[in-house]
Amino acid sequence: MNIGVLLLTYGSPATLADVPQYLANVRGGRPIPAEELHELEAEFTRRYDLIGGSPLIARTREQAAAVQDELTRQYPDGPIIRVGIGMRFSEPTITQAVAAMAEAGVDRIIGIIMSPQYSPIIMSGYNRALDAAVAALGSDAPAVTMVGAWYDEPLFQEALAERVRQGLDRFPPEIRGRVPVLFSAHSMPKRVTDQEPEYIEQLQETARAIAARVGLPESQWMFCYQSAGHEPGEWLKPDFKDIMPELAKAGHREVMMSPVQFLADHLEILYDIDHGAREEAEREGITFARIESLNSSPLFIRALAAIATGELAKTEGRRIAETAAGD
Repeated sequence: MNIGVLLLTYGSPATLADVPQYLANVRGGRPIPAEELHELEAEFTRRYDLIGGSPLIARTREQAAAVQDELTRQYPDGPIIRVGIGMRFSEPTITQAVAAMAEAGVDRIIGIIMSPQYSPIIMSGYNRALDAAVAALGSDAPAVTMVGAWYDEPLFQEALAERVRQGLDRFPPEIRGRVPVLFSAHSMPKRVTDQEPEYIEQLQETARAIAARVGLPESQWMFCYQSAGHEPGEWLKPDFKDIMPELAKAGHREVMMSPVQFLADHLEILYDIDHGAREEAEREGITFARIESLNSSPLFIRALAAIATGELAKTEGRRIAETAAGD
């Protein structure tokens, strides 16, 4: 059997000229006043220009290649496994990725959304894109299984804990034990998360698990949100920009941010954290740092390989059980 593993993520514009089309893809046809649209495109073009473009697609390709190598190393005599990437809002699209897998002779695809926490509502676009890709291929389409939440994968948690330890080690030993650590996740409209509180619990549980692995006392870490969007209405709190003044009032002069949801360098890290959060901290007289992104951390690559093989074992077990029941 030929197995395909698809790493699925948001995507990014390939060049500054692609920003308007990329934002249109993200909006999914939702109308927006012309003046507001022009301002939005100009602002995001400025942000991408400032960080030199998003490396997300390149980083995801690197992760896929590393997972391919890891699976080949672990299972040299096992099924042929191909690892690829699919973007939700840019190329290579999920449809293109599934078609390429089918052309390569893949029989079964395991989709892994590159977000450890899973929400059937928030992540539904990935499922719809996979369903559409399979429908377009008809009877020639591979069978597809989507992995759910994997924030509790021990290797993932240890990979993130390793990054936190490394980040704290960059501080002088005499202050290392009192540097506040802000575990952050992407903010969302409250109206969305009110429909699915389990998703927020997964984010918070990730932060608790990492803090426990690192050995951080409760007084040294907080969970917060970042990257609130432009939609009207209430967004999740606390935002990191609200926390910086509180830290300064409490006498802190250092802070370190650690995203628990983002798995590779992209706009929300290189701009929202490295520019936005840093500016907020330095405005309050606080020295700012963040952990190194997971990117192709060996521990993280092993985590993705474990998730893929674990899902394959489950789906094959179900297939065998269904075949036996049919007999």
